Amino acid sequence: MNAIRLRMHAASIWLGLLSFAVAGTAPWYAAAEPVRAESQMVVAANPHASEAGIRILRAGGSAVDAAIAVQLVLSLVEPQSSGIGGGAFLLHFDAPEDGTMAAEVAAYQGREAAPAAATPDMFLDSRGNERSFAEVGFGGLSVGVPGVMRMLELAHAEHGRLPWADLFVPAIELAELGFDVSPRLYFLLDWFKNSARAEAFKSHYYDADGEAHVTGHRLINLEYAATLRLLAREGAEAMYRGPLAEAIVDAVTDNAVLAGRMTLADLASYRAERVAPLCTPYRQWRVCGPRPPSSGGVAVQQILGMLATFDLPALSDDAVTAIHLVSEASRLAFADRNYYLGDPDFVAAPAAELLSPAYLQARAALIDPAAALDTVMHGIPATPVGLDYAPSALTELTSTSHLSIVDRWGDAVSMTSSVQGAFGSQLMVGGFILNNQLTDFSFEPAAGGRPVANAAAAGKRPLSSMSPTIVLDERGRLRVLIGSPGGTRIINFVVQALIGVLDWGLDIEAAVAAPHFVARDEPIELEEGSDLLAYADALRALGHDVVERNLNSGLHGIVVDYREEGSRLSGGVDPRREGLAIGD
Repeated sequence: MNAIRLRMHAASIWLGLLSFAVAGTAPWYAAAEPVRAESQMVVAANPHASEAGIRILRAGGSAVDAAIAVQLVLSLVEPQSSGIGGGAFLLHFDAPEDGTMAAEVAAYQGREAAPAAATPDMFLDSRGNERSFAEVGFGGLSVGVPGVMRMLELAHAEHGRLPWADLFVPAIELAELGFDVSPRLYFLLDWFKNSARAEAFKSHYYDADGEAHVTGHRLINLEYAATLRLLAREGAEAMYRGPLAEAIVDAVTDNAVLAGRMTLADLASYRAERVAPLCTPYRQWRVCGPRPPSSGGVAVQQILGMLATFDLPALSDDAVTAIHLVSEASRLAFADRNYYLGDPDFVAAPAAELLSPAYLQARAALIDPAAALDTVMHGIPATPVGLDYAPSALTELTSTSHLSIVDRWGDAVSMTSSVQGAFGSQLMVGGFILNNQLTDFSFEPAAGGRPVANAAAAGKRPLSSMSPTIVLDERGRLRVLIGSPGGTRIINFVVQALIGVLDWGLDIEAAVAAPHFVARDEPIELEEGSDLLAYADALRALGHDVVERNLNSGLHGIVVDYREEGSRLSGGVDPRREGLAIGD
């Protein structure tokens, strides 16, 4: 059996947790105190979005209501990361109102889908070779049918408290009045200017000389406001049938960058889903995440399941061993991820088998505390899973956003949304950017005569690493909401933030602010400029390659603490981005 070589990124903050909680050194980004609240809280990646969310909560809205308002604003102020032209995964915690029933966690899927004309070889050239992301990532070929609005409408029908139209008001006001370009948005626009090719995108975000609108420039988007008014009045259906849908198809199929294959029938047939989440134990807690086509739930819980066989808190005086153990568990989980996972409507995607206690114990037994594995291969579950796959090699990009919300009734949302690469496909319709999520498919549909689980196909959803996560305590109460952008690194960002809170007792702000390391097959990537580089030689002595890299996360989480007088919320904002936690 061939060794699996991962061409993806995974990352974690475990090393930072150890340096902060054990050695007492300052983390790379100094952690402030968490934001505290008694009844409700919003944590999102941009202050305008957080303010919209808390406005909805204060008006009597639910966590889902607030999440909709937050996403609509993020589409406007953080277009590089997420938007209504993309997709999302959402977990919802439904607290029992009278205390006599068990709480319920539900998962909502709004992942983009490939058009009916998509083919496994759509990202290959005439000679059958992979085309580069730069060749296919911009324009229409990479655009999947957007799913976030259908998903949010489905969640609102089940958990909304305010009228649908009311949730659009903050974003409409901000689009019409304008907002000041933030330092992060300017930085990314300036960095991206040589790649900006789509005319509507360039005319909106750049001046006549092709320079990005500078920090503080007032950016008004009347076209987006008109789109929001349409969606507020007619519901998400307006995005999938009618003039807006026709405009989306026209932009995808007729643009000056690269023509795509989407049709009106592709839009009209799209459906979001509510499914049971993946939930498995980690020590005394229960961790819940999304199902495939997100790999986040499986991989996060695989890593934790393997690490549960080790006494991590006992390693407080042996940071390098703890880093090593987390890295090895991550490598093993990613080997399974690459080999088995894809859209479960098309491939086996054996989540239950990969998370069975016996399988995880067998995988954990491969980890040598004193040496790195020479090769990392996928495992073989006891139950046959169908096809003999070839491992996929993905280039999942980092333009994603996460929000965490708790409302006054104790209900909660953990939601991660994305447009894939920075500014998605660049194509703009109705004032918003369309995704380029189809580049999350494996560009090569087969290798060595074997199919790849995550190859493109008509109607198929590409594999994702989005990992919105909810943790319950031993009594079934809400304990943690967490998630992050970061491409395939999301999985380990989330894992180690959870370990920091659950195993090491870090507050949520310290956990999300701590410096990162990335563990794939090899090398281990240490966050550039941080004191983590001091561990490089010790990791090399265990058999790891080590490099220094820029590791930019966007962890936004909430922790619930329970006291005799009631619960208290603590919000953590990743200082690498420009988010804000607001609570009452």
